[in-house]
Amino acid sequence: MNLEDHLGDIIRKARAMSNISSAAAAKAAGLTEEELAALEDSGSTAKKPDYDELAELIGLNPGKLKSIAQGWVPSEKNLGTWPVLRPFSTSGDGITVNSYLIWDEVAREAALFDTGWDATPALEVIEENKLQLKHLFITHSHPDHIAGVSTVREKFPKVRVHSSSRNAPVDQRNRPNDFIHLGSLRITHRDTPGHAEDGVTYVVGTWPEDAPHVAIVGDAIFAASMGRGNQSWDVARQKVREQILSLPPETLICPGHGPLTTVAEEKEHNPFF
Repeated sequence: MNLEDHLGDIIRKARAMSNISSAAAAKAAGLTEEELAALEDSGSTAKKPDYDELAELIGLNPGKLKSIAQGWVPSEKNLGTWPVLRPFSTSGDGITVNSYLIWDEVAREAALFDTGWDATPALEVIEENKLQLKHLFITHSHPDHIAGVSTVREKFPKVRVHSSSRNAPVDQRNRPNDFIHLGSLRITHRDTPGHAEDGVTYVVGTWPEDAPHVAIVGDAIFAASMGRGNQSWDVARQKVREQILSLPPETLICPGHGPLTTVAEEKEHNPFF
């Protein structure tokens, strides 16, 4: 799977984050504004930019930015390590979004993290495996992540919904120190606002065979990038550092868009951190 954000997307986001004009960024990169615009649009350029000067100006790590320019992508993940984890990708309005299903093999109880544009693929797996959907965890309430909520609730009217939205009913809101047991699995949450006011990361632990933790992060962080700081760029970066990159290095990161990655890979390669 390709990165959610190509090199140009990363540069454009960083310019927005740092409030740097295209003229200033182009000058630092040794490009014309037209060449910079082409780079931001396509992710490639015939002329090699000065990544050191550009990265310093727009608040990125120069070495990590160069690794993206050289084609770095996270390693392909062997989901056999987590045999009861299923990722789904659905598309709408030109956006592809990820959602995730987990379950306990013995209890046959399942939890869905976001619905994407269409919850049908997840519901089919639930039916095929004769599971009972107990929980629906929402990472944030942007439309591409919750479009299938009504469908899920029609199919499973007793499903318990979890959200950090201030507009959610009180009994659906995440509370400090909450944890949920799904059979032998343990689910906790960490607030990760910045991209969205109600942004939250769910951490799933106590997997069979001592498999690494899994963090379902919504749009807080992507492989080699991060979600736009719609609420606050500073808050978004701070929360990723404190709440996601502080997890064990082998933790599997399941983002709302793009490929799976790990804490170790993002600490080594993500130019925003």
